[in-house]
Parts: sequence; structure tokens; C-alpha cells
Amino acid sequence: MTQEEEVKEIVLVKSSKNIAAEEEDDDQEFKNLSIFASKDRDFLLSPSGAQVKISELQGKVIGIYFSANWYPPCHNFTQLLVNAYEEFKNHPPGFEVVFVSSDEDLDAFNSYRACMPWLAIPFSDLNTKKNLNRRFDIEGIPSLIILQPNNYKEDAAIREGVELLYRYGIQVFPFTEERLQELQEKEREKHDNQTLMNLLTSQSRDFLLVQSTTKLVPVASLMGKTVGLFFSAQSCSPGVKFTPKLASIYQKIKQVLLEKGDEDFEIVFVSTDRDELSFNSYLETMPWLALPFNDPTIKNLIKHFDVQWIPGLIILGPDGKTVTKKGRNLVNLYQENAYPFTEARMALLEKQLDEEAKSLPKSEYHAGHRHELTLVSEGSGGGPYICCDCDEQGLGWAYQCMECGYEVHPKCMKPVEGGLQSTYQHS
Repeated sequence: MTQEEEVKEIVLVKSSKNIAAEEEDDDQEFKNLSIFASKDRDFLLSPSGAQVKISELQGKVIGIYFSANWYPPCHNFTQLLVNAYEEFKNHPPGFEVVFVSSDEDLDAFNSYRACMPWLAIPFSDLNTKKNLNRRFDIEGIPSLIILQPNNYKEDAAIREGVELLYRYGIQVFPFTEERLQELQEKEREKHDNQTLMNLLTSQSRDFLLVQSTTKLVPVASLMGKTVGLFFSAQSCSPGVKFTPKLASIYQKIKQVLLEKGDEDFEIVFVSTDRDELSFNSYLETMPWLALPFNDPTIKNLIKHFDVQWIPGLIILGPDGKTVTKKGRNLVNLYQENAYPFTEARMALLEKQLDEEAKSLPKSEYHAGHRHELTLVSEGSGGGPYICCDCDEQGLGWAYQCMECGYEVHPKCMKPVEGGLQSTYQHS
């Protein structure tokens, strides 16, 4: 071995030792929970403002809660977490939450923390909050990171705490791998045994409502039909905007199927409205059926289908099984042609779109944007997006401005006439 090779080997050995030492330091930080501490602080704040030693968290399941007062979805999840916290904290091995604030001022921090029964990183400790955000690669809030007492290591952390709590509720505790596997297996069995009747009926109700009438429609009358479950609320502006489009497409699908005479399609409104007046007012705009306001089945459906955002349109096949949870997206992309929303139908429509895209201009100026837009597909820089013209979801082909992050559906393009194009040149 030459002298140069010996030097390289020594450098590599030292480098490997340094990396191993750094990893050991990181593991030690997790083991003694010093990720929550700073050089001059070894405590967290209790709801009353008292100092609680970080060491008191040892042996408990820990939830690191990244949230902020200014963001409404955080408030919604915080209430859910408060209820879960009160349930979890008395069950072995115990549970504690550490709030990591993204608020911009102390008043907002204190106001928000007033509804929290758990601990918090002091608002003034910017470095610790920044380090925790970076360590767990927090890209959005609310976010709940779960640490297990027998393995306080970064790579063992569960990063989907928000989604898991929404999905499984209090059954998710203690968030162990075994518990999650058990819940997933139960969920699979439930979906495998899913029928229209066990989804939409209860012991005290086997009917649906029709707007503007006192008529009650038996759930059994929907068996054998393709059914869309429309999750929305009058307070949801995207839902209110999407409703007339969906109503128009619903009528077109019904008309086509009426002429065929061998199939049928129905939609059931699943309301998340907060009061009955809003529910009734919103239902008046819909030509389809609905579950009664505040029916217990609604919460079951939200949990069963893991509905986290509205509006949403979940499609059930004639056998009552789930065809797709992306009904809203498919309606926006293909309108009435999306029916019956099956994978085979989507494959055919995607193939048609690919063929149509061959005749589209590779680049074009759009009346709503100053830069030239380039036609892209999912495989060439496109992908899921929100159309900047109609504010609805898009998938696959799009006209895109990389410089501005601007994307529109090809069908939403409003080409600028000849001589006007010069006014949209890049500056």
C-alpha cells in the first residue's frame, strides 16, 4: 500500500468514526430527551406556567405537536387531541404532549396554549423549536410526531400522528407497530365486508332524505346502483363552488343511463354542516339524496373512509364496495365521461387524453398569465396540481409555467390572440 493510499484509509476510518459518534450523540439526545432542552433550560412549561423537568417524560409515549393559533385546521385537530390526551394519559405506559409553537407572537402563543392540557416548549426558545422542525422535517401543520418509550430514536418516530388519530381515534393508543397492524387488519376486514346497507343505515334508520319534500327513500332502493357519497358543508366555499358542477354532471349521467335503461347512478349528501339551517339551505341546491342532519352514521363514514378534507366524493360500485375516493378529481377531469369511475374506465380516458394531447400546442400564451405556458404530462414535470384558473384539482396533462408555479387544465386554457402575445413576454 502506498503512502497516499494509507492516508486515504486513515481519513476514511476517522470519517466513519466521526459519523458513528454523531449518530451515537443523536441517539443519546433522544434517549435522555434533551432534544426538548437547551443549554440553559431542562424544563418544559405546564398549562399553569410551572416548570416541569424534561426527565419526568421518561417512560411515556410522547407526542410532539407542531401547531399554530393562526391556522384554523390546527384548532380543529387540537380539540380532537385534547379529548384523546385525557383518555390516553391514564393508560399505561402514559402519554404526554409537547407543544412546539409556530405562532408569531407571545400573545397568540399564550391564547392558543390556554386550551391545551399538556406541556410546551417556551415561546422564547427559538433555537429548540427550529431544531425540532428541522430534525423531523416538518413541512406543514398540524403535525404530530410520536416517540415510543422503549425507542426514543429519530428513525423510530411515527410521523403520521395527525392522520392516525383522525383515522382510528382513541383506539390507536399506544401507537405501537403491533397496534397499528391490528387496526389496519380490522380496517381491511371492514372494507372487505362493506355493503351499502351497513354503510348508510343504522338500527333506527333505513331511509334517506329528498330535498324539498317529506318523502323518505329506502336505502335498499340504491342497491345495485353506482353511488357517490358527497362530503361537504355550506361553510366550505370549495364545496359550494363544486356543487353546481356536480349537479349538472349528475343530471347528464342520469339522462344517459335512463336512455340505456340497465344501470343507475345516485349521490348521497353526507353533511358536515354545524347547524340544521345551513344543512337545509345547502340541500336545497342539490338534486340528490341526503343523510339526515347530524346523523350518527356521518361520523362513522368519515372515519371509515378516512375523510380529512371536504369537499370529497367517494364512489361505491353496484356491489357496495369502494371504487375510488377520488371522485371529485375525476369529475373535474372527465365530467360525465368519468362514469362509472372504474379503473378500466380511467385507463381508457387517460389513453384518450394522451391521444388528444398529441394535437395540443406544445406551448401557448394564456389570458390569465403573462408568461408562455408549456404543455407537460405527469411523466414530464406535471402531476397532481390545482388549476390556477378554475381552482379545481388536476392530474396528468397541464399547461405550466415553471418560473411562477402556475398550472392550468388544458380545457381551461384561454389562448391569447396573435398580436397580444408580445405583451406577455418574459421580463
